[in-house]
Amino acid sequence: MRKYLRIVDNNRATKGIRFANFVIDRIIFNLFFFAIGFLGVLIDKIIGSYYLTNLILKASEINRFIDILVTSLLFSVYTFLMEYFTKGRTIGKYITGTKVITTDGQIPTLNEFFIRNISRAVPFDALSFLGETGWHDSWSDTRVVNIKNYESERQVKSEIETLGTKEIV
Repeated sequence: MRKYLRIVDNNRATKGIRFANFVIDRIIFNLFFFAIGFLGVLIDKIIGSYYLTNLILKASEINRFIDILVTSLLFSVYTFLMEYFTKGRTIGKYITGTKVITTDGQIPTLNEFFIRNISRAVPFDALSFLGETGWHDSWSDTRVVNIKNYESERQVKSEIETLGTKEIV
């Protein structure tokens, strides 16, 4: 069982900030697909073919359930890759000054990032935030914290702990 630090809980991001992270990341995700579609049509125009345009049109006609399933899976892949390669941040988290850490204050492992993001596929995960902590945070032992507040409190605690120790000069 992982050690649980109170400092992590004290500096958790608010539900409003978490929602802003989600909205920003969704906008970025949708802009990426818009850019792919735009480039496909542009390439078709340049080479005089309509292969990519027809492919995009066929993709827009898929079953609504399949569309939601595939989009949710791709969004989970986006957040997983972003959080893993940036050590806990997505574009939304960069903008709001937040970061994913474990409950003991460490950078999550590949497995913890995977569990965190695959858990989002559970129906009604978004509604789990009506409680204290979302399911994808609980199941992966992670939290989203305000970086500035967390680092400040951590530094103060570190300085308090070193009071009274001799400095070697």
